[in-house]
Amino acid sequence: MSLATLGLSPEILKALKDKGYENATPIQKELIPAMFSGRDIMAGAQTGTGKTAGFVLPILQELMKDFKEGSHAPKAIIIVPTRELARQVYESVEAYSKYLPLKSTVLYGGSNMTSQANRLKQGVDIVVATSGRLLEHIGKKNLTLERVNYLVLDEADTILDMGFVHEVTQVISHLPQKRQNVLISATLSGSVKRLAEQILHRPKLIEVDSMGTSAKNVKQVIHPVSRELKMELLSFLIGSKNYQQVLVFVRKKQEADEVAKELNLSGLKTFVIHGDKSSGVRARALEAFKEGKTRVLVATDIAARGIDIPSLEVVINYDIPHVTGDFIHRIGRTGRAGKEGLAITLLSPKEEIAMKDVERLIGKAIEREEIDGYTPKVEKAQRGARKTKDVKQKTDGAFGKKREVKAVHQKKRKVTKRDAFKAYDAAKPKKETPKKSNKKDKKSKRGKR
Repeated sequence: MSLATLGLSPEILKALKDKGYENATPIQKELIPAMFSGRDIMAGAQTGTGKTAGFVLPILQELMKDFKEGSHAPKAIIIVPTRELARQVYESVEAYSKYLPLKSTVLYGGSNMTSQANRLKQGVDIVVATSGRLLEHIGKKNLTLERVNYLVLDEADTILDMGFVHEVTQVISHLPQKRQNVLISATLSGSVKRLAEQILHRPKLIEVDSMGTSAKNVKQVIHPVSRELKMELLSFLIGSKNYQQVLVFVRKKQEADEVAKELNLSGLKTFVIHGDKSSGVRARALEAFKEGKTRVLVATDIAARGIDIPSLEVVINYDIPHVTGDFIHRIGRTGRAGKEGLAITLLSPKEEIAMKDVERLIGKAIEREEIDGYTPKVEKAQRGARKTKDVKQKTDGAFGKKREVKAVHQKKRKVTKRDAFKAYDAAKPKKETPKKSNKKDKKSKRGKR
């Protein structure tokens, strides 16, 4: 279906043509007409399916109907979970409104508060923001939300995972009762639906490529590998396959730094982004990766939200994410805009259970491919009646440390004054006592006298 058939203005269509967009994606076919109806919406759509345009384009179209030159006040609020996603959505809004007089801005933590406040004072129509920074500006009275007609929660599942629900609720308390609410999520889990019940009123449900139907154009493969050889296999895959642009996902920030360090030492230019990096550092690393100035980008799950690189062909999962649903977000970084992608998972034996949960979520088993020299050794169980004696081995404790058997030391009894006297008496020299004479001897002595 052509985008021109969805009732969009010539100015918007011209901006879309500049971006090379002509046909609507499945989510846009459903979402754009639903937005024009004015109903609350709960939409399940995978990343990279064009969902941002699905809710931004109708908002731009509707805001232009009542637009007055020189009159700018926040009429649409788009809340996102991370800085990177905030910048990505803001860039999309700017691109789509290129030929419109509407103004927009982006608010997120780690950026200068004063410059953001000055931008708000100049007047804006659309605000893209993280919930925390938006609340700060509301508290400082840098903006009012009394004229807001649209509230969009993008990546609602991530907002829940990161614990931002309370902040979102506070923002909603400053909004007018009459407005259109839109909730977008890659996974329509039970917690997302409960959030929808609190915010949305009789919503229209749109579910396109969510949950198990994710990433149809992404080929997935698992490489079984022992834990200690993961780093070596990662470097081998990137080098031997000659991958020129690779996004590597790692669960922990410290491990992300270690992986990036090892890849750089092996001759692969690598940048790393995670929560401990400043906003500027993360933005520069991401820009360098997009421009091809670095071959590998290592990222944690939260920091990678908002990475939108249509040409990205390869994503490598160095491990399995803490939250099973994040696996869908990971592989959604490749195979975007209808292009083919490849998602590789390096799986150690201890991650098998977590991988089963992922496969249950996406509704299919992922192909496994063993690589010589890296496959973990599997000890075969001994058959028959004769079995070797069990050898007791030290096992890991609850927190991964070896259990140490500490020697039991008896407590020494406290020394008292009585002990001191005993010691003193024992050290005294013993006096010789005279021998007692017998009565017979005494009598004989008397007789002699």
